[in-house]
Amino acid sequence: MGKPQIGVVPLWDETRDSLWMLPGYLEGIARAGGLPLVLPLTSDEASLAQILGLCDGFLFPGGHDVDPGRYGEETAAHCGPVCAMRDEMEARLFAAALAADRPMLGICRGLQLFNVLLGGTLYQDLPVQRPGAVCHEQRPPYDRAALRVTLAPGGPLRELLGAGPLPVNSYHHQGVKAIAPGFVPAAHAEDGLVEAAVLPGRRFVWAVQWHPELALEEASSQALFGRLTAEAASAGGRD
Repeated sequence: MGKPQIGVVPLWDETRDSLWMLPGYLEGIARAGGLPLVLPLTSDEASLAQILGLCDGFLFPGGHDVDPGRYGEETAAHCGPVCAMRDEMEARLFAAALAADRPMLGICRGLQLFNVLLGGTLYQDLPVQRPGAVCHEQRPPYDRAALRVTLAPGGPLRELLGAGPLPVNSYHHQGVKAIAPGFVPAAHAEDGLVEAAVLPGRRFVWAVQWHPELALEEASSQALFGRLTAEAASAGGRD
């Protein structure tokens, strides 16, 4: 048996009309014993079906804001740039991977995306719509903690990472507003904002709001990549 293959959704740079990737996402998977594969940006059903057959699990990384139209809202002036191509690809890939019970980990935008695709909504801009004392958009360096999150008692994230509170970095201006039906919060910031959520009844659908790929020397960061890779390894044969 080879290494579990983890498909990583690409990042998009509209100014250069190009795809790119932060190395921390790939290194986190590689350190955990997986083989990270950066995917093409496509919503072609045949291509996605082939990708589903190739990969044992998926990582949905950070990036652009999710189009508010996907959760029934008009785009406000304080919403950031969106990438329609990525929104469409991820919506189709998430649905296919969910149906096939492939392990999935969402990071930052990934948490927001999972919430929207499962029927929830987002704050388009936290400083405008939910101002408070907690800073969710820290300045560099990003490998240091910016806030502390409380892990839900009895939840799988607490089982993996310990009782906490857990110091984490934070770099986002959007966040979960209404949590999607069945998507269970697994961590909260001090101001009550959802910082992680899981989807029970599936092999592994977890998402966190912080950035473990930017703090790989933290045991909690590597534990998340390790769990994704371990679940992908035990998922059985690909289609």
